[in-house]
Amino acid sequence: MLAIIGGTGLYALEGLERSELRAVDTDYSEEAVLLRCGTLADREVCFLPRHGEGHTVPPHRINYRANIQALARAGVREVLAVNAVGGIHERMGPGALAVPDQIIDYSWGREHSFYQGGETGLDHIDFTSPYDEGLRQWLISAASGAGVPVWPGGVYACTQGPRLETAAEIRRLQRDGCDMVGMTGMPEAALAREADLAYASLALSVNWGAGLVDEDISMHAIRRVLDDGMQSVHRILREAIRAAPA
Repeated sequence: MLAIIGGTGLYALEGLERSELRAVDTDYSEEAVLLRCGTLADREVCFLPRHGEGHTVPPHRINYRANIQALARAGVREVLAVNAVGGIHERMGPGALAVPDQIIDYSWGREHSFYQGGETGLDHIDFTSPYDEGLRQWLISAASGAGVPVWPGGVYACTQGPRLETAAEIRRLQRDGCDMVGMTGMPEAALAREADLAYASLALSVNWGAGLVDEDISMHAIRRVLDDGMQSVHRILREAIRAAPA
């Protein structure tokens, strides 16, 4: 089964038929994780709003372990995550889309592993390539089929949030080789790897990183880009699901 994780701007999956709300219990939350599951293009799909119903949970407070475990327990094997990002590379101006191939994690204080020792065991996953290459190519091909240009790569920087970065922090990320910056890529990607879920990201740039242009970053401008960009995201997702292998 395939899951779509929606972030800022993607609060529902268009075209989902015969949908039902599933409450999945996990080891990491007293409350069940709610998944909206149904069919799209004759394929069973579950949708998970990363920030909770109504977009109420900030990036640093998301229960990533509960979310990923809920997907695994629901029978999900593949995850397409949608992330809103700030653009750093010249190719990642507002409205641009990318399928990143690398991550640098600058977040802190988040529960980032299922392996806590004791009964949960201890393991060290190979995270050389943080995204599943098969899913990446699937997304890239779907974007081509949908007529939507995407950058087939890029380094995603995950910062703590919920504040946006300073101009000096963006310059540091540039020096580190980062091409885009978001707040939710980690530990989500690593937990998916620990849970043996294939995982890839579709990143939509909603603003330039701080200090890269002579304009203040406004939520009004971000929302305007989100409204337009999410139409392209939906087109890619529909094409990906339609063209998915059996």
